[in-house]
Amino acid sequence: MSQVQEQALTCIGFSELVALLHQVFVRHGTSPQVAAILARNCATAERDGAHSHGIFRIPGYVSTLTSGWVNGKAVPEVTDVASGFVRVDAGNGFAQPALEAARGLLVEKARSAGIALLAIHNSHHFAALWPDVEPFAEEGLVALSVVNSMTCVVPHGADRPLFGTNPIAFAAPRADGLPIVFDLATSAIAHGDVQIAARNGERLPPGMGVDGLGQPTQDPKAILEGGALLPFGGHKGSALSMMVELLAAALTGGNFSFEFNWADHPGARTPWTGQLLIVIDPSKTAGQSFAERSQELVRQMHAAGLRRLPGDRRHRTRERSDERGIAVDAAALSHIRQLSL
Repeated sequence: MSQVQEQALTCIGFSELVALLHQVFVRHGTSPQVAAILARNCATAERDGAHSHGIFRIPGYVSTLTSGWVNGKAVPEVTDVASGFVRVDAGNGFAQPALEAARGLLVEKARSAGIALLAIHNSHHFAALWPDVEPFAEEGLVALSVVNSMTCVVPHGADRPLFGTNPIAFAAPRADGLPIVFDLATSAIAHGDVQIAARNGERLPPGMGVDGLGQPTQDPKAILEGGALLPFGGHKGSALSMMVELLAAALTGGNFSFEFNWADHPGARTPWTGQLLIVIDPSKTAGQSFAERSQELVRQMHAAGLRRLPGDRRHRTRERSDERGIAVDAAALSHIRQLSL
């Protein structure tokens, strides 16, 4: 039975939350420029109801920065490799500032060549992946991104963890509405959701992971303490996770999920891996505009009985947060305020 306790909630405005998180990041060792990007990213996740990547992540960021594992003041080095290829060395810093540093050149190349690729290496990604791609769709572009993480997933048919949760995010514009956006882990459940379940005393559905002996378990603590996650869909999710390792690590020059060791940095939480983004300008297609075709697909999906598209719940939560403020756990917010001092 769940041991979840009633949580007291309080509301905070988006701008106020961004400012508070900015203070936390600067206080614990990032540059103001890096703090601004990370603070907005975390606040966006919290505003949109992605709680496993909102303020829940802040203690992990702080712990990692304190450990010396990541360079919070890194200045990304952008290299113009080819007509459709941009490479960024994140300098052992976070991936989002690296993306921001290359964003203008990436979009310019995508609009010129029709497609462009951004390869980020020497980077740490500890956030939701959909905020990386959604802004491109808001500009009328199609975007796909993959990032690998620390080893915590057993490949299908194997007997020990090797892959990360290795998410895939996609965003596309449509004519009459907000972009179509999804972000999914190739593991059966996101690692952050397992952590939240463990904190709340909840059990997981069957098929999410195994314990330290390799036996199926619904206990999130058993997964976190010596166990591992499973890929979603058996061999299918495992194959996609392998693809993400190849694209996000082998192709970018980043580390595979099993290639780094943070044992000398107690408190480190952020995986030191790589990220790949592909951005497409659909205006280069022939015939009816992509956004109109996209909208037609949405109409047919609704006509087939589908009531909720990927991203719909997030968009509704965003609208509610904008109207009423972001509802957050009062105790967690109090802790964040203490970290800002």
